[in-house]
Amino acid sequence: MKQIQIAIDGPASSGKSTVAKIIAKDFNYTYLDTGAMYRAATYLALRNHLTENDAAEIVELLETYSVSFGRADNGEQLVFVGDVDVTHPIRENEVTNNVSWVSAIPEVREKLVYLQQLIAAQGGIVMDGRDIGTVVLPDAELKIFLVASVEERAERRYKENLAKGISADLETLKKEIAERDYKDSHRAVSPLKPAADAIHFDTTGVGIAEVVAFIEEKAKKIIDK
Repeated sequence: MKQIQIAIDGPASSGKSTVAKIIAKDFNYTYLDTGAMYRAATYLALRNHLTENDAAEIVELLETYSVSFGRADNGEQLVFVGDVDVTHPIRENEVTNNVSWVSAIPEVREKLVYLQQLIAAQGGIVMDGRDIGTVVLPDAELKIFLVASVEERAERRYKENLAKGISADLETLKKEIAERDYKDSHRAVSPLKPAADAIHFDTTGVGIAEVVAFIEEKAKKIIDK
């Protein structure tokens, strides 16, 4: 059976990662959480008191403390910076509220996109992010762009944070998500936007299982050609 590249893009909390993980497992593909990579870069920048003016230093840190992935006994994806498990620290509010400016640094994007493309070249992959279909995997056989209302995405993030023990306020999350959307879609390098050949899917009020079924049906048609 031939293997394909599946690119899933969309704004914060549109359901990308949850859906991508399930599809990768169902197809026995590699799953790459590019958002976690940018969060890891942000974690490094913040821990070393760096700003957007310190691009070279951030890239140097990424070369010194490589970002890698593992899996816990319960199946949870683990994220490491060097040999430090940062799975939970990179989801804290401090990182969430700073990842946009780190992601906008051209040198950081260039470094991480290179790593993402190396991993994708190894075989069947499901990758989610904001510029996968447009920049990272422009030749992906299937490109999906997920969207959802700010209200629903804030509600999802609110529930996720509470489940992880992270303090959260729903109205604050709505404001932060709207601001993140603006920053991500207006940055000069690799802005958040759908690829010309991407399939749009609005996940507002739609369950995860339905989104997965929709994407998997599209993927199977391409694989069976």
